[in-house]
Amino acid sequence: MAAPDKSLRSSLGRVRGLGSAKDGTMHWWAQRTTAIALVPLTVWFVVSVIAHAGAPLAEVKAWIGSPVPAVLMLALVVAMFQHARLGVQVVIEDYVHCEAVKIAALLAVNGAALLFGGFAVFSILKLAFGG
Repeated sequence: MAAPDKSLRSSLGRVRGLGSAKDGTMHWWAQRTTAIALVPLTVWFVVSVIAHAGAPLAEVKAWIGSPVPAVLMLALVVAMFQHARLGVQVVIEDYVHCEAVKIAALLAVNGAALLFGGFAVFSILKLAFGG
C-alpha cells in the first residue's frame, strides 16, 4: 500500500500543469482540414494522370507548367505531406513510450516531411517556371 501524500498541496494543486496543453484541438482541426482538402485534390490528380497517360513528355511539362495545374499540384503536395506528418505524429505519440525514442522519431518524421515535401515543391516550381 502506498504511503499517503503528506504534502500540504490540494489534489488540484498536485495535478495542475500535468494535463492537456490545449494543443490537441489545433492538431485535430489541421488533420481534418488536410483530409478534406485531399479528397478533391486527389480526385483531380487521378483524373489528370489518366487524361495524360501516354502523352509525350513535352505535353505533360506544358500542362504542369500552366498556372492552375501547378497551383493544384502544389496544394496537393503540401496537404499530403502535412496530413501524413500529423498522422504519423499521432501514432508515435500514442505507441512509442520511451521518451528519447519518441523525440528522435518525431524529429525524423518532421525532417523527412520537410525534406521530401521541399523536393516535391521545388520540382513542381521548376516545371512550372520552365525547368
